[in-house]
Amino acid sequence: MSEGVPPYVRLANEIAAQFAHRSPTEAATAIANHMKAVWDPRMKQALITHANSGATDLTPTARLAAQKLQSL
Repeated sequence: MSEGVPPYVRLANEIAAQFAHRSPTEAATAIANHMKAVWDPRMKQALITHANSGATDLTPTARLAAQKLQSL
């Protein structure tokens, strides 16, 4: 595990890697739906806040998923 990377960032990036075979928009939608259904509300909010802060440690697909999660 990378030092200093929050668990929700690591998980979001790992999930995004599993959806690399899909288009970024399709992947982000699927990831956001997964997060909505499975993740603890505190983790979801932490990811959204992190993404909105301009963090650079999220992959583009994970960042898009966080944006979509915010609107679900």
